[in-house]
This record gives sequence, C-alpha cells and structure tokens, in this order.
Amino acid sequence: MGREGQATLRTERVAVGTSERSDAGQQGFDVADAAPVLLDTHGVVTGWSGGGARLLGYEAADVVGREAAELLLPADAARFPELSERCLRNGCWSGLLTAIHRDGHQVPVMVRVVEAQNSPGPTRWIALVSGMDGAPGWAMSRSVLEQMATRSPLGIAIVDTDLRYVWSNAALELYGGGPAHERLGHRLADIQPGLDAERLEAKMREVLETGEGVVGYEHVGRVRSTPHHETAHAMSFTPLSDDNGNPLGVYYTAMDITERYMARRRLALLSRAGEHIGRSLDVVQTAQELADVAVPGLADYVAVDLLESVLEGAEPAAVPPGDTTTIVLRRAGHRSVRDGIPETVIGIRDTARYPVDSPPVRVLSSGVAWHEARMDPGAKDWAAAGKGRQAPSFVELGVHSMMIVPIRSRGITMGVTLFFRRDRPDPFDADDLALAEEFVARAAICVDNARRYTRERDAALVLQRSLLPSHLPEQDAVDVTACYRPADELTGLGGDWFDVIPLSGARVALVVGDVPGHGIDGAAAMGRLRTAVQTLADLDLPPEEVLAHLDDLVSRGPREEGGRSPADQAVGASCLYVVYDPVCGRCAVGSAAHPAPALVAPDGAVTFPEIPVGPALGTGGLPFEAAEFALDEGSVLALYTDGLFKAGQDGPGREPMPEPDLAAGRERLRDVLERADPSLENRCLAVVDALVPARPSDDVALLMARTRRLGAGQVASWDVESDPAVVADARKKVTDQLSEWGLDELAFTTELVVSELVTNAIRYADGPIRLRLIVERALICEVSDAGASAPHLRHPRTTDEGGRGLFLVSQFSERWGARYTLEGKIIWAEQSLTERPEPDWTELAG
Repeated sequence: MGREGQATLRTERVAVGTSERSDAGQQGFDVADAAPVLLDTHGVVTGWSGGGARLLGYEAADVVGREAAELLLPADAARFPELSERCLRNGCWSGLLTAIHRDGHQVPVMVRVVEAQNSPGPTRWIALVSGMDGAPGWAMSRSVLEQMATRSPLGIAIVDTDLRYVWSNAALELYGGGPAHERLGHRLADIQPGLDAERLEAKMREVLETGEGVVGYEHVGRVRSTPHHETAHAMSFTPLSDDNGNPLGVYYTAMDITERYMARRRLALLSRAGEHIGRSLDVVQTAQELADVAVPGLADYVAVDLLESVLEGAEPAAVPPGDTTTIVLRRAGHRSVRDGIPETVIGIRDTARYPVDSPPVRVLSSGVAWHEARMDPGAKDWAAAGKGRQAPSFVELGVHSMMIVPIRSRGITMGVTLFFRRDRPDPFDADDLALAEEFVARAAICVDNARRYTRERDAALVLQRSLLPSHLPEQDAVDVTACYRPADELTGLGGDWFDVIPLSGARVALVVGDVPGHGIDGAAAMGRLRTAVQTLADLDLPPEEVLAHLDDLVSRGPREEGGRSPADQAVGASCLYVVYDPVCGRCAVGSAAHPAPALVAPDGAVTFPEIPVGPALGTGGLPFEAAEFALDEGSVLALYTDGLFKAGQDGPGREPMPEPDLAAGRERLRDVLERADPSLENRCLAVVDALVPARPSDDVALLMARTRRLGAGQVASWDVESDPAVVADARKKVTDQLSEWGLDELAFTTELVVSELVTNAIRYADGPIRLRLIVERALICEVSDAGASAPHLRHPRTTDEGGRGLFLVSQFSERWGARYTLEGKIIWAEQSLTERPEPDWTELAG
C-alpha cells in the first residue's frame, strides 16, 4: 500500500476510534480488541490492519483489492449481498460470521459494520472484527443489561439480605403488589397479603445461605391481581454477591404458567379418572368412583344421581323434554371435602327429589350441561330433599358456584352429576365445565357397561336357576349332595351340570355332564342337553340308549339360517349316566367321553371302576356301551367333571392345563375321599376345598351319592300263570300284602290296577308273567312279561265294551309307564303314599 493508502488508513483509524467511543461503545464493543477492516461500496477491502493479520493470518497485500466475501465460509459468503442491502438500508449491521484462516481452519468472528464518517477516497464502511474463540458472546455494557432486565416479559426483582425489595421491573407489576417504587423497602408479605410468602422467603433464605441458585421452582397460590383464581408461577432464585464474595441479596424471576399448570392438572384429573373409574361392573360403585375422583380435584362436593331403571340394570328410556312425571332419581354416589357429607340428607340408593322446574330435572330432560359461576343468594333453592327430610339450603351451606352435567351414553341420559364449590373461592369457569363434561362422559361409558352387565347378569342368574336343579328330588334310593363352581365367577354360569332323576321301580338316575365353553353360551347348551337327558330318562331307557339318543340330538340338531345349529355349542360335550336300583343293589354306568366315577366302599377303600367310554357327543364313532356291577349298601359314588382335575393343577401364577392328568387327578381325589367323614355334605365340601382353587380355570361339578337298599319286607313278587282264572288270586295276594304293610286304604285301587295290568299281560303278551309290589315313598305295582308291544292308552266311547284298562290305571295312579328289558317289558304304576290324586269319578262313570 502506498503512502496515500497508509494515510487513508490512519485517518480511518481515527474515525474508527471516534466511532467506537460514541457508537460501538454503546453496543458493548471494545476497540482495543477489534480489528478494523475498510470496505468500499461494493464490499471490496480497501484497508487492512495488523489486528486482521493476527486474527486471520493474511497480510494487507493479500487481501486489499479482494472482495471481503472471499474471506468467509461459502454459506456466509452467499449472505453477503443481503447483508450489504441491510447496511445500506439501516446504516449499520452486527452479527456472527465464520471466516477462513489463511491456513484453512474456520474462525468464528463477531462483526460490527458502521458507516465511515468524513472518509476520503472509496472507503464507505468500517467493519470491526473480533474473534469469538472461547468467548461467551458479546461483552455486555450496563445499558444493554438494563434493557434486558427492564424490557424482559419475565417478572424480575432483587431483594437484599433482609429480603426487602431494592429493585424490580415493570413486568412484575402484572402479578400485583403495585409499581416498582412502591415495593422498595417492603417484603413480599407486605405487598402480597394472602400469598404464601413464608414459603417463598424460606426458599430465598436457603439460596442466601447455600449460595446455590434454584431453577424451576413452582408456586401455586392467589395473588392480589387475581384474588378469586389460583395462579401458578415458575420461579428461579440466584444469589448475588460483591467482588469479595459477600452476599448482597437474591435475584429472582417469575413467569406466569397458570394455563400450563391448569392444563396439566386437568390432564392429571382425566388420567386419575381413567385409572379409578370403572374398576368394577357395579353401577353404584362406578358412580361412587366418579364422585371420589372429582373431589377435591374439581369440586368441594359432588353428587351422582341415576335413574331408578339404571340401578336396576334396565334400559333407560329417553326423557321427553318437559315430561318429568315419570322421572325417579336415586343417589348412586356422593363425596365431600368435609367429614360426614353435611351437604346432603340423602343416602346411597335413596330417592333424590328435585322440584319439577329445577336445573337437575332440566338437564336430565334436555341432556345439556348447566353451570352457574356465581349463585344468586336470592334465587329459589332446589337442593335435593330426602324422604321426610328437608335438605339444607345453598346459603346455609355456603355454596357459591355449581355445575350439573348429564351422564349420557349411546344418546341416552342415565342421570346427572352435580358439582358444588363452597370452600374454594374461585368459581367454576368454562374450562372447568369442559373438564367435567369430558370425564363424566368417560364415566358414563363405565356406568352404562355396569348397567348392561347388571342386566345380563340378572338374566344369566335367572337362566342359571332354571338350568340347574334348585333342589335335589326326594327319593329312597340314595342320599345325595352336590357342589357346583363355575369358572365364570362374574355371571355364575358354566357348561357343567348335574342331575338326580327318580325313575320307575324306585330306581334313580345320576347324571353329570360337561359342555365346552363357559358363560351364557355354554350354559344355554348345557340347559338344552339337561332337558334332553330328563326327557330320555322319562322313557326309562338304559344308559347306553340314553347316550345314543343324546348323541343323535347333538349331531342332527335343527339348522338355523347360515347353517349353524343351536346344538353346535354342545358338540364335544361329555356325559356320565348312572342308574342305580335299590331293590337289587346293581348299578349301570354309561359314559360319553366322561371319566368314570369314584367308588368309595363302606370300608373306605376308593376305586375307579373300569367302564367303557364312548365318544364325545356329536363327534360320531363307536356305539355306546354300559357297564353293570353290584354295590354294597352304604357305598358312595362320586361323579365329577374334568374341571375338578384341571382346577387341582392350576394355581396363582400358573397356566391352566388344557388336558388334565387323569391318573394324578384320581390320586388327589382318592386322598381326599379316603378321609372318613360320616357327613356326605362335609365330604363333598372337603373335595372341593382341597382340589378347587378360588378361581378355577374350568367349571367344576361334583355329585356324591350314598347308596341305600330296600329291605326284603319292602318288596313282594309273584309269578303269574298265563290264565285269566289266576287274576282273582293275584288280587287276593296283593290285598293280603297291603294289609301286612298297613295300606288297607289302597286295597281297592291297587286291586283294580293289578287286575287290569295282569289281565292285559295274559291277553296280549307271551312268556312268563311276574307281579311285583314295592313300597317306599310310593306304592309301586309292576307287571313284567315277554312281550315287546307298547301299551296304548285309549279313550273309549260310552258304547265300547272294552278299552278302559289303562285308562283306569292312569286315573287311579299318580303316574304310570312302561320300560323295556332284555327279557321283554315292564308295565308299572305308582300310587302316592302322601298325596293321592282324586280320580275323576264323572269321567269314570261315563
């Protein structure tokens, strides 16, 4: 550079110094640390200094005459035209750029461009360049710091070591307490009465004592500017000290985060509602959970009133607007911040009576929420009254704000939820109403689910009572007891069943069965099979034929639209059918894929008799067979479903086993049954308690029967020749036997029954004829023959000479029928020994 250039540079340096002292100094630049660079109008370097050479490694000869953009990183060089325009428009520019050192490494620099004053030659701009390596940023002057504090939107204040205000900015005035000059010399409690000043000052003292700042401290309370609403502030506290480290006070900032705090609190309340509402399927408990969640988070007192039909599980009917004559509300839940719930005189499930034109009734009929931020003390009181008890007025309770939200699901209003505030001074606002509507809507789904469950469970219980025997029938063949435990503990329904069916000839049928599945579908299929078994048992069929007909029913059930059969649910079911005869002590057993019963001998020995096991019902396969064996009097038969063995292998934390271990299950059952107990009921309970957990994985049915034998004196039998002349002799034998039994009053009717049955056997059957009388709860008359023809009951006309035999038998007997054996058939008739039916003498005379 020539002498003229150097002179120009010295002139510029003076100008720069003047400019820095008057302008850049105000912006916090130190001229001693900045390297001046002169630029012309086009951004070409016209002057270079030693500071620039030290900063970037270039000498003046290397850069003068080159565009300044060539010294920058390409990304910053691309910004150069835009920066030039801003300099022309504003007269200055400052910011961060990245230059390239002569050796190639990048150098972050702070650049301040100002217009050159009174500069001769082409120079137009002066760029002050400072290296930023290791520097935190600009060196801040007092004026900049003052602007940062006074113009900050955050509330900022400084208190001395006595916690008295010595400085605060204008933003702090928005939080109450007056302007800055009125705060000076006062403490927080003086300017914000009612605020929790002690807690905040304790935090300031902690900062002074420890010398450690606190960031993100959250304070919730009421400030003077909004006395009726809670506000939340995020605060930070920083200790201040002099150059010697002596404490000067505390510098703190405050930012209003009320909206964020309220939103977080609303989300927390909704989250709590999701966790705590609907944990059961009980309508009242669900309503109480709704009240528990809302207090104290949203209200001081909450009441939940539901339509009476909802509590009963019925479908709630829509309430026509204006029609309140049929509305009956019952209290389902309530909660108060005060002990004893003084706000109400209504108990849970009690009727809540509201005036016809009251807000709760209007909300119920319209389905639209209602709220009153500030209650009018002179308004008409409509608090719910109990039966014979007057509710306290809202004025007496101090209630000042309220909301009523309908409980709606699937477009139907099921009740109302009432929210009240009395202790909290802030009234309900639109956000509170929106929050209440949202979590009541969530609760309404749970209430409706509980209502529907109540309805279905009630229906299921009715079905269950109709499907399983409510009591075991009285008979003299066996002493019986039973236990049933479903896997579906909510509905109490399952697919297992048991039955005791009295048969002709003093015999009894013992039945247990297992339909796949649980719940109402399994129970319905079970009921269908149980009804079929009872019908087949009335036909006096042997076990193998009962199972064969049952299998046919399941396999060929009537088809519905779509090809599905109502019996499909029963496919794969198992059944055990046992017939015991107390006269001879023999037992016949047939099984369709069902485990054999346990047999406890009178001496306590437990065995499992070998029986032929047929296929499951509806699956096809081999024909069914039956096993027959004799039982000593006092033997115990234990009929059970396989759930008894599954339950014994399951337990808390263990997976249920789909296929029970039959051998292991039998051994566990044997161990329990071998424990001597004279009580059949106690023994049955012992089995269930030992093998069945509280929550079984499969339905369990257990039927236990102790056998009896009819004494020799209770049975009389005679062989009868196939000659009509012996009928009179048969009548005489029967009469003598009845006299011996003390049943002379039955002699006439029994003679008539015997005469007709024996005469029919002689007239229509072949082979030997046998007459038998059995006396137990009824007097049983049986006539067996070798014929296979079925008896036919006729209704003879007045002019007919015959055909009245079986008709007379039916009139004088409680019941009658026929059963078939390998040798032929048996026609039997029973006469009750307790309640004898009165025959229709008019019809008989006809």
